[in-house]
Amino acid sequence: MADIAAKKPEQPEQPEQPEQPEQPERSRKAATAAGAEDTGTVWRAHGTDRRSTRTLRLRVSAALLTLTVLAVLLVPPLVQLDQQAVDLAAKLQPPSWAHPFGTDDVGRDLLLRCVYGLRVSLLVGVAAALTATVVGTAVGATAGALGGWVDRAVMRAVDTVSSVPHLLLGIFIVAMFRPGVWPVVISVALTHWLSTARIVRAEVLSLRSRPYVDAAVSGGASRWRVAVRHLLPGVLPQAALAAVLMVPHAMWHESALSFLGLGLPTHTASLGNLIQEARGSLLAGQWWPTLFPGLFLIVPTLAVAGLAGAWRERINPRRRSELML
Repeated sequence: MADIAAKKPEQPEQPEQPEQPEQPERSRKAATAAGAEDTGTVWRAHGTDRRSTRTLRLRVSAALLTLTVLAVLLVPPLVQLDQQAVDLAAKLQPPSWAHPFGTDDVGRDLLLRCVYGLRVSLLVGVAAALTATVVGTAVGATAGALGGWVDRAVMRAVDTVSSVPHLLLGIFIVAMFRPGVWPVVISVALTHWLSTARIVRAEVLSLRSRPYVDAAVSGGASRWRVAVRHLLPGVLPQAALAAVLMVPHAMWHESALSFLGLGLPTHTASLGNLIQEARGSLLAGQWWPTLFPGLFLIVPTLAVAGLAGAWRERINPRRRSELML
């Protein structure tokens, strides 16, 4: 019994498993590359969607801006009507073949009035944007290039002026002149150079740490030469972008002043005056005197914003690479 108890049942022998061949190094690398390629495909598809969306936005913006320019240039010669001609028998007519945008409260053709108003608003916007960009670039470049107490004094002055609302300061400036185009240009320019000055100053401070600027200073170049030859060319793309973005903003500012009766004379066809004149018609149920001047104000804004966004992505590689992910 002891022998039987002590005897253990024999375990059946397990068949020897064939040794698994080691996976070659090349196969592992191929599998890793395949996984990375799949992940890269997802990211590339995502980036392709972003690029296609950006391309579509750019094309739509360019088309809208082209239509705006063509309307300003071609509509007055093609429509043989006087935009100031009063026809009380045709007042407040809805859009038709004779008057595609309808007529206002004294029978004037709204299409011509909107086109002339857009022409005046564009003139004010471009002139004010260029003036504000020149002033802001000069102030920001001076503050960033000189540094020290000059930088601190200039930026404190910029902060002080920025603390006053733009519209309130613009009303104060316009009130000192007779109603006209150039008082509005001066008002908008003197209230909108502050953001450009900040942008240019920040860009100059970034460029001052570049190796080629240090090399120029070490070589004995004066501050004026460094600012003109090395710093100013580097900030021009940002300043130009700020000027482009400021054009629709200046147009809205001019329209606000004209709507309040403080901008252009009431007989001048500007978009702000047209919207102000259409208030009574809107309350009476006539929608077209308000809708079309508003569209003429919104469409160029959207077009410029789309083109400026594409420009910003082009001059800022980091932002462009982030958007392509």
